[in-house]
Amino acid sequence: MSRGKRIVLEKKFKDPVISRIKSVKVPELKRDRSAREKNINSNIQDIVTQAQVLYEQDKLEKDALKSMGLYTLEEAHEELKRNGINISFRAFGGRVERRSIPSAKIGKKRLIPKPAIHDWVALKNEYYTMKEAYTSLKKHEDINFRAFIGRVEKNSIPSLKIGTQRWVPKTSIDGLVHVVSNYYSVGDAVDFLEQKGVKIKRNAFERRLDRNRIPFEKVGGRRMISRDIMEELAAKEIALRTI
Repeated sequence: MSRGKRIVLEKKFKDPVISRIKSVKVPELKRDRSAREKNINSNIQDIVTQAQVLYEQDKLEKDALKSMGLYTLEEAHEELKRNGINISFRAFGGRVERRSIPSAKIGKKRLIPKPAIHDWVALKNEYYTMKEAYTSLKKHEDINFRAFIGRVEKNSIPSLKIGTQRWVPKTSIDGLVHVVSNYYSVGDAVDFLEQKGVKIKRNAFERRLDRNRIPFEKVGGRRMISRDIMEELAAKEIALRTI
């Protein structure tokens, strides 16, 4: 490979997707979630207290429950399905029994506060479950589940534990899919150059990165190089040979 200092790479740009990935901070996620849970719990308490008072006064009408903010188990399950959350009624009931979904018993009836259901819907819009996150990334990157879990445990992929379940921000996973589709890791970049007929050892390539001769982005602890930059680098290396 020709000496790096003889090549000036012109493709230098800021990727807004990379900026969005880096903006996701676990401490901020935890603070936001804590504030949201506090608000949700307060709303649930207000709804349940009001319903309980009306029940004790024998003024609680069955038809008024939903407008007050309380679902029957069947209504809550239907609301989840309507919002794209596919869970069987039996599994949903199991979560209620294990109290991973808040509920209240008014008289003899088990009811689900609306804020709990709406929070679940909001979570599904903002986060992936671990399985969903892995499945989405696996479509674009050759990675096994154990390696994916390792990245989550090392916080190179941010996550948030809510109740008994761990969630991964969609911003992070969708951003990583973009990176995998548009960037090379160091090893892949070296392989790409060799396929183009440009030979270089990995440590020599990494020295160029260290000296900022080849622009890169650091994502999840890994240095990633834009495919456009690698195309330019390969073309200019090959062109030097004809001079």
